[in-house]
Amino acid sequence: MSVIGKKRALLTLSMLLAISTMVPVRAAAAALDATLFTNYDILPGFESVNWTVCGSLPGSDGCYGGGTLGPFGYAGALMEGPPSTKGSTVTRDIYVLDVGAGNGTSVVLYVYKKTDTITSSIDSVSVTLSKTIDLSLTGGKSAVISMAANARFLFVGTNQGGVAIQIQKNNFKQTELLDQSSGGGVVTAITVDQYGFVTLNWIDSSGASANSVYNPDGELVQEGGGAEFMLNTAQALLTSTINVGK
Repeated sequence: MSVIGKKRALLTLSMLLAISTMVPVRAAAAALDATLFTNYDILPGFESVNWTVCGSLPGSDGCYGGGTLGPFGYAGALMEGPPSTKGSTVTRDIYVLDVGAGNGTSVVLYVYKKTDTITSSIDSVSVTLSKTIDLSLTGGKSAVISMAANARFLFVGTNQGGVAIQIQKNNFKQTELLDQSSGGGVVTAITVDQYGFVTLNWIDSSGASANSVYNPDGELVQEGGGAEFMLNTAQALLTSTINVGK
């Protein structure tokens, strides 16, 4: 074979090898419930919460279901957990923090399981209570309530007592967290970033502020003075909710 012929053969072989090793790039599939949304409506007195699922599917649009959460003493904070999809079913937790339970100042976390079974035209949706957890916190209608979460933990606190509670999502194990600065601060805010780092803000009886930072595994990684906080990409932090202290 001539030199030119060998070069052509090598070039052809190189092109065939390149084509054979190319991996097709596929766009990520949209979430099964990406075109649906859930609106919540707290009723007067904060004793119950209505929910409604609406949106569109390939074969229909409108609202597909609704119901009521409660009754509560005083619903002080609400949060959804991340979705989990199996086949045609999407499940997620809904967390409701009742800060007016019992005598009006007890704090109870209600965990609901929301299930959406989706076809091309129907979302069969249900919400059922799956867990009720008493927390060693003091609440009340006038309490400042703080709650945030990452993939593994919920962090809950109020300005009525000297501890916050870290709750492990998979087994609901509770761990009490203290102000690492003075040991006597109360929680004034809890914020989280997109990677799951969580900052707890504390203020003590003298008005001095401090902060504690926990990593996505729930471990304390930093503490110090000042009302520092996290930002995320989904919800603006309102500066009126941060007590900067002295």
